[in-house]
Amino acid sequence: MKLYLISTNLELVREKPFKLEREMQKLVEDNLETLFGLEFVKSEFALHNFRLDTLAYDRSNKSFVIIEYKRDKNFSVIDQGYAYLSLLLNNKADFILEYNENKKQVIKRDDIEWSQSRVLFLAPEFTPYQRESINFKDLPIELWEIKKFVNNTLSLNQIKSNKASESIKTISPTENQSNIVDKEIKVYSEKDHLNKGSEEICALYEKLKNMILNLDSLDIKVLKFYIAFVSRTNVVDITIQKKSLKLFINLRKGDLDDPKQIMRDVSQVGHQGNGDYEVSLKDDEDFEYILSLVKQSVKRNS
Repeated sequence: MKLYLISTNLELVREKPFKLEREMQKLVEDNLETLFGLEFVKSEFALHNFRLDTLAYDRSNKSFVIIEYKRDKNFSVIDQGYAYLSLLLNNKADFILEYNENKKQVIKRDDIEWSQSRVLFLAPEFTPYQRESINFKDLPIELWEIKKFVNNTLSLNQIKSNKASESIKTISPTENQSNIVDKEIKVYSEKDHLNKGSEEICALYEKLKNMILNLDSLDIKVLKFYIAFVSRTNVVDITIQKKSLKLFINLRKGDLDDPKQIMRDVSQVGHQGNGDYEVSLKDDEDFEYILSLVKQSVKRNS
């Protein structure tokens, strides 16, 4: 990707390579919430014969995230990613202890959605082989290209897999690593959620999804309990039910201007989506009004 500075003429902004992996690591760890919406837990977490660059926690998904930084290109995404996930799933108590020792809040084993664990690899560039290796529908491994430029600009770009239908389980790297990972890790797709709704509700979701995506350059992130529409952080989360869609707008109580008062205050009750506002939809009657509410969340969370 090339960056240009708009002045009298376009000026190419040249990349300023990271000198060391540690430089990349510190920059990300200092800005983990901004870049990924994650909570920093520990740098250089050592366990058995492994040393994890960054251990993070996804509070919205209640899961651990392992981040690894690379400047060289000679590593296997699949093998190393599976090794880290296997380490996590075989040593759950150690990860919980590390979190509790470093954070003020205490979590318990049953508080964690272990099935949503994932590994992020960050590098200035990935090889075509590494890019191709993530083309599976159920791979809990993400590739992110990170670049720094001479004008103090940072770019962060996720390498998205193609619309793959093949499962990683057909080529699991090693039996010992893959058995526990394949057994416990579950990567969800839109199809998993659409299977819960009726034909009418699925059509309703598709219509609403397209309208939301037209509001801004949002990404879709499919999680266990909902489908998230994400900018800097979650904007709106949608749960597909048999006879309705449930929307959660990611704004705190008092921050949403809702003249029709159709949103329910869920700030004091347990719920799966982000934010303090919820509404159930069975038809498209209020779509335009709902979109006006979602726009408020886009403005706040972009």
